[in-house]
Amino acid sequence: MIQVTSEIKPLKKVLLHRPGKELLNLTPDTLERLLFDDIPYLPDAQQEHDEFASVLRENGVEVVYLEDLMSEVLSLSEEIKEKFIRQFMYEAGIRTPKYKTLVFDYLNNMKDMKELVLKTMEGIQIGELDSKKWVFEKSLVDLVSEESKFIAEPMPNLYFTRDPFASVGHGVTLHKMYSETRSRETIYAEYIFEYHPDFKDQTVKYYDRYLPHHMEGGDVLNLNEHILAVGYSQRTSAEAIDQLAKNLFRDKDCKIDTVLAFNIPSSRAFMHLDTVFTQIDYDKFTYHPGIMDTLQVFEITEGDVPDTDEDLNVKEINDTLENILSHYLERKITLIPCAGGDKVAAEREQWNDGSNTLCIAPGVVVVYDRNNLTNDTLRKYGIKVLEIHGAELSRGRGGPRCMSMPLEREL
Repeated sequence: MIQVTSEIKPLKKVLLHRPGKELLNLTPDTLERLLFDDIPYLPDAQQEHDEFASVLRENGVEVVYLEDLMSEVLSLSEEIKEKFIRQFMYEAGIRTPKYKTLVFDYLNNMKDMKELVLKTMEGIQIGELDSKKWVFEKSLVDLVSEESKFIAEPMPNLYFTRDPFASVGHGVTLHKMYSETRSRETIYAEYIFEYHPDFKDQTVKYYDRYLPHHMEGGDVLNLNEHILAVGYSQRTSAEAIDQLAKNLFRDKDCKIDTVLAFNIPSSRAFMHLDTVFTQIDYDKFTYHPGIMDTLQVFEITEGDVPDTDEDLNVKEINDTLENILSHYLERKITLIPCAGGDKVAAEREQWNDGSNTLCIAPGVVVVYDRNNLTNDTLRKYGIKVLEIHGAELSRGRGGPRCMSMPLEREL
């Protein structure tokens, strides 16, 4: 069951993905296409991620893994398993009849469902396939394809579990990702919410991966049970926010009556709202000073004539960010700048996700230790800071919030 109406209430259950061999399949030539700036060293990245999971558990959070939930789904029936494999192949772009057969047999013959799931995540090279039975059937594809070529590319961004879907109230938004490289990541969530007994028939879907406009979870923040903040960013379109708002307002059981759309600069450094702005206590937010001169905020509420062109009311809120948040949250809000506001230090630490905090209880956050100026600033404001190592994890341009998807918080 999904239960998330806040960014700060005590975290009870969270979804992670432990980085796997998909990181080993990054190469200098594929970095840009696969949305990485450098190649993390897998053993250290896994050690850092295990430290992250341990800190969460030590603070009373139940940790579940994407790969485990998905393997449990595939264990339910052969029908679900075969359906998943065929969908995976289609979305990986495998169209040649020979390779469709070889990949299907390769995956379907795996008896360990977790091994199957991890293999779809890490990528499949042509050389891994058993092509002996096709020895007498040569094609141009065979002659020009190297054995090291990936017939299904790796998904190295999967350890950022925040993006493929978002928990909203008692439902989810299942996303159409901005980049084709990441589009397959949402398959796993689709199957988990459709078939896993913990979520089947219990989870409302407020957005769907088959809708035409892109949206990602790093742009979705639950301010309270009535107000949802969504970033209009490089990765989330205005059209998607409009559609999400309509879907929320049409559900009579949904308590959200206001969507605040935050227009932030479209750039790699500011890819999601949560890379520049996160809530860390009832009355405190951390933010990157670099967005303040360009930030626009729009209020979206239900229109006067549902199911028509007038089913939304949208207006720009012309005020400071501090005043806007204070108004909607009905309390005085303090904004805490990344790196204490120093321009150069803020740009450096924001690049390593200084503002991307995971709040696990009011005033308690998990952060990367490398952002020391930001962390010291948070402590001065009375925030309890739980530091983890992130030298390798941060190479993917995401912090503790990016690496976690809350499934349940206290109400």
